[in-house]
Amino acid sequence: MAHEALLLALRNPGRVGIIAAPTYPMLRDVTRAEFLDVVERNGIQCVFNRTENWLRLSATGSQILFRSTEYPDRLRGPNLAWFAVDELTYCRPGAFQQLQARLRDKQAKALHGLAAFTPKGFDWYYDFFVGQNAPPSERELIRANPFENRPNLAPGYYESLERAYDPQLYKQEVLGEFVSLFAGQAYWAFTRAVNVSEAAYDPALPLWWSWDFNVDPMCSVVCQVQQPAPPQFHGEPPRPLQIRVMDELVIRSSSTQEVLEEFVRRWGEHRAGLVIYGDPAGRARHSVSTKSDWQIIREFFQTRGMRAEFRVHAAAPAVKDRVQAVNAKLANAAGERAIRIAPKCRELIADLERVTWKPGTGQMDKSDPLRTHTSDALGYLVWAEWPLRAAIGEQSRRLM
Repeated sequence: MAHEALLLALRNPGRVGIIAAPTYPMLRDVTRAEFLDVVERNGIQCVFNRTENWLRLSATGSQILFRSTEYPDRLRGPNLAWFAVDELTYCRPGAFQQLQARLRDKQAKALHGLAAFTPKGFDWYYDFFVGQNAPPSERELIRANPFENRPNLAPGYYESLERAYDPQLYKQEVLGEFVSLFAGQAYWAFTRAVNVSEAAYDPALPLWWSWDFNVDPMCSVVCQVQQPAPPQFHGEPPRPLQIRVMDELVIRSSSTQEVLEEFVRRWGEHRAGLVIYGDPAGRARHSVSTKSDWQIIREFFQTRGMRAEFRVHAAAPAVKDRVQAVNAKLANAAGERAIRIAPKCRELIADLERVTWKPGTGQMDKSDPLRTHTSDALGYLVWAEWPLRAAIGEQSRRLM
């Protein structure tokens, strides 16, 4: 995109173009920096005004404005000969439409707009470039082969993404395909025949207990994790990651205190440690106590002299991010399956088979009051330990 933008500036001497990105930090740190590097590597003489955020090519007098698309109305004003937008799928549609409206310089020799992006499903940009709203004489979609970029990346980069992403997300983020990530079955990577098997209890491993604070039922899952390890002997395969879901606590019309007592009844003899995860909101029902759910849990273990480590983040992940993280562990793009669920975890299995997306949204269908909560509990644990990515500007930190 940076090379094409430079070419458009050279083809339109003395005219104005815009290079845009979704946010100013992204514009400053990535898009503008890459363009300046391209200009320097090609030996193009220019004047760069950092304060007013524009650049002028010395040979042609062409001016390039650097702008973010956060506020589309601020893109009004200049008559443009061309524009180039980075990461279009993170931009507001109104910004792209505003830039199109400004593409009207009568003295331009090459009126042209372009955008670089990774697909995010079948949205407005799909309709614009590919679908029925895309006149073939006016618009063209160029699909780049991501593996052509391998020499510029760290060794094993694509392989690491293959292990981290579920197959659908890998198709979108790596292969650049248009796929429907948020339609139909939410946990589509789950397969009962493969992901359900007896989960052997290991008294030497800590328990990982994760909560969803729903009113009725209150749900949690009890897991153990076998961490991946390199082979100990020549010819032996490496030990893969295993997340073993051994038990679920799904109790109707219960309180946090009742769930804690049931957990101790089942697992109170375990001595290898306890790690607790769950919904950061910790929504409390105050009919009995003014304390939050997390306060009740912490004090329960303190008063009994039982040690528990809390791994609870400051903010909950987006629902779609949490579901994608679980799908990536149910089955990644390399065909590896890290999650094994004991057959007795019936509510969790039912969730993974039956929870669906609301059509046209990134939200789950919660019309069945029994569904989503147990899989939510598992999702908080998976996302806390193996998030797919951090959102721009998000600080991932723990409260406890």
